[in-house]
Amino acid sequence: MGVLIWLESTPLGVWVHESPSVWAQPTVLTLHTMGMAVLVGASWVLDLRLLGISRNVPLSAFRWVFRAVMVGLIVNLVTGVLLFVGRATTWGTSIPFLIKMGLVIASAATLMPLRSYVLRSDPEQREVSGSARLLAIASILAWSGAITAGRLLAYLVP
Repeated sequence: MGVLIWLESTPLGVWVHESPSVWAQPTVLTLHTMGMAVLVGASWVLDLRLLGISRNVPLSAFRWVFRAVMVGLIVNLVTGVLLFVGRATTWGTSIPFLIKMGLVIASAATLMPLRSYVLRSDPEQREVSGSARLLAIASILAWSGAITAGRLLAYLVP
């Protein structure tokens, strides 16, 4: 708990959580939301393709997804750390936050094998393996759970 107290009391933590400036929590939270939209949106585009939507489009057409995912992931990593530092003692010990982080890690873990699968696909490959479909389902469920747990922080954690 000492590290969490220290984090929250740093000038950065105080600024993010307590500053009345629009550049503090409102901007950081807005950027976090936008990063999540890019990250999860791009991920879902691929997941839905792997599950059969737009079967006539080759998998190679979805290679762009991983650049978008990387941008969203970087934005969310930076803004997520900033948001956490502002509420470290509260969130660092809350069940919804820990669930959210576990689901974010699970979601990100599905991206690596899916990336490898898509990047190694033939230029005209349209069929999808069963394991890729299962990863797509896991990805959708994990991202949905992470978003839900993150949103519940506002309601369940004082």
